Amino acid sequence: MHHLIFEGAELAGKSWLMSQIYNHLEPRYNKSGFVLDGCHWFNTDVGIFGTENGKSIINNFVHIFEDLKDSNILVEKFYLSDQIYSKLHRNALVTYPKVEEKLLKLNFKIVLVTFPEDPELLRGRIVDRLNIYPHYKNILNSEEWYIRQQQEYIEAVKNSKLPYIIIKTDQLPDNNLVKEILDWIGEN
Repeated sequence: MHHLIFEGAELAGKSWLMSQIYNHLEPRYNKSGFVLDGCHWFNTDVGIFGTENGKSIINNFVHIFEDLKDSNILVEKFYLSDQIYSKLHRNALVTYPKVEEKLLKLNFKIVLVTFPEDPELLRGRIVDRLNIYPHYKNILNSEEWYIRQQQEYIEAVKNSKLPYIIIKTDQLPDNNLVKEILDWIGEN
């Protein structure tokens, strides 16, 4: 089974890449034929990362992942996101050594999704995001802020104990990136 955490700065393209990996894993590993049980997709960042509730919620998700250890699991943002959001928004140092150990035992891997550090590209992605999710304007930041956020992710993943791959989304959609991830997890 594949246990993958998709991390990366906002606007990097995590959701699109996850949808493509999900579309590959779900039908291939579906057991029942009447529910989507071939792959479980968790979007864990529901307004908690960077808050005082992050640690508790993340620990609860780890329990869920332990229960589902015999299933494919895709996680959209997780403990690295809480670390980075806590640092950038609250100037708080949050660490997850026990969570990392549990995730390592469950064979989790990290797919770090990055973008070229090009403000013009980011402006285009911001426009796309606002067209799809108008409420995003409530947390909108400058292009420089997203670049700084990405640099924090790159540093954090290098310090992680989990195996990782860095995927750069020069343009989306890009099926070569999907193939790169599937090759990395042994699915091609």
